Amino acid sequence: MNDPQLSVIIPVYNEQETLPALFARLYPALDALGVSYEVLFVNDGSRDRSAALLKDQFLARPDVTRVILFNANHGQHMAIMAGFEHCRGERVVTLDADLQNPPEEIGKLLAAMDQGHDYVGGIRETREDHWWRHVASRLMNRLRERITHIKMTDQGCMLRAYSRSIVKAIVATREVSTYIPALAYTFAAHPTEVVVTHAERAAGQSKYPLYKLIRLNFDLVTGFSLAPLQMFSLVGIGLSLASAAFVAYLAIRRLIVGPEAEGLFTLLGINFLLMGILLFGIGLLGEYVGRIYQQVRERPRFTIQAILEQRAEGD
Repeated sequence: MNDPQLSVIIPVYNEQETLPALFARLYPALDALGVSYEVLFVNDGSRDRSAALLKDQFLARPDVTRVILFNANHGQHMAIMAGFEHCRGERVVTLDADLQNPPEEIGKLLAAMDQGHDYVGGIRETREDHWWRHVASRLMNRLRERITHIKMTDQGCMLRAYSRSIVKAIVATREVSTYIPALAYTFAAHPTEVVVTHAERAAGQSKYPLYKLIRLNFDLVTGFSLAPLQMFSLVGIGLSLASAAFVAYLAIRRLIVGPEAEGLFTLLGINFLLMGILLFGIGLLGEYVGRIYQQVRERPRFTIQAILEQRAEGD
């Protein structure tokens, strides 16, 4: 337990319905790997009985189980970050608690690392999600890859494996808000991806509704590239030139044809279009300023209420 070969980090938020099934499948799957391991659960401020179930599981398997309890909900990626800060394994695997990615697939990721890869991402073979999640995921993947040059076939799959060196680099960044799989990709020397199975959520509710998915992708784009600001600057230049040409055209037309009222609604439509683009630009700029504001405050990324772990003799 002091120096395990593998650490499995599992963020938990209101998963009381799925935790018993997770416990029943996770530990046999890890025992079958034949490596020393630890399981690090991070309770992300759950409001159901998740914390109590995690405590019971710790008491049942204290030799390989550790539990971090947050005092409030800080988000999935901050829960994983806390796991990174406290894990001990040479290889680290992240896994969702909802069993949509089976724990039996962890062996595939470790096999890829045995081939020399330091970062292994999962690709869901057959996604058991709503159709709009498929469409939104494909669109955002293409947009994100073009803007950030970060290649992830399935950015929504949390079943991923990291080498110890990458975990240390991620922890050292001290970013207040970040998308961990993308950040790991920037540090990886030999990344790869493997296909893993995917199952429909058996119980509970998804913690990523449409709004959170939009926010996550917006954070991903603004957190890893200045391209949105640069693109908006180019749009602004283009619109400025087009507007100047249009104003010159209207001035010449007024001198030749005379005043007219028929084009009033056209001008209003153009005006509203430009106002919409301007408001979008202000919001985009505000997103970057907000990230700076969060960073300069230097507040803790999360607050740990307690850690349940078995102490070694002499500690």
